[in-house]
Amino acid sequence: TVAMRHFAKIAEIDPRPLLAALAVHPELWNANTLRTTHPSSPHTETDDIWVMFNSIPDDPAAVVDDVEVIPYRAWDVLPIREPVLDIMRLVGGVRLGRVIISRLPPGATIPEHIDQGAPATYYKRFHIALQSLPGALNHSGDETAVYRPREVWWFDNAAPHSIVNNSADDRIVIVVDIRPC
Repeated sequence: TVAMRHFAKIAEIDPRPLLAALAVHPELWNANTLRTTHPSSPHTETDDIWVMFNSIPDDPAAVVDDVEVIPYRAWDVLPIREPVLDIMRLVGGVRLGRVIISRLPPGATIPEHIDQGAPATYYKRFHIALQSLPGALNHSGDETAVYRPREVWWFDNAAPHSIVNNSADDRIVIVVDIRPC
């Protein structure tokens, strides 16, 4: 096994309780669409569930505090606290940032981009793969990782990164931002 610079598999979780809860709560998908409908967003082909996210001001010209997050309905409805807090403990996290469940359909892509602001400079980014088949390719820098369901990965979102879902099913990943000590 060759060590990777932009990815590291760090743990595994059981995705079944979360997948079952997602099937019971389809109304959570796309309840908040800022990330997927913003004109400059690379996430236009994804569906999102905001679990922990920034407070979005009513005034579109106002500055969003991208460090501080608040819980959204999914934090209370889905069995997500335990796996997220377990990852925080595992990596010595002192602050939780954004937690987003992202679904990328077959044939869809998240084009290459570099994350900006606190999600890239203040937090470290982790992915918890709930559903991911071979063909769902995660690129960061010059490396590619194929996540399997259950796997938890750190990845370098400050490097140019993209995702291509060449598989036959949705790729569903929990995006978790954690500030390590």
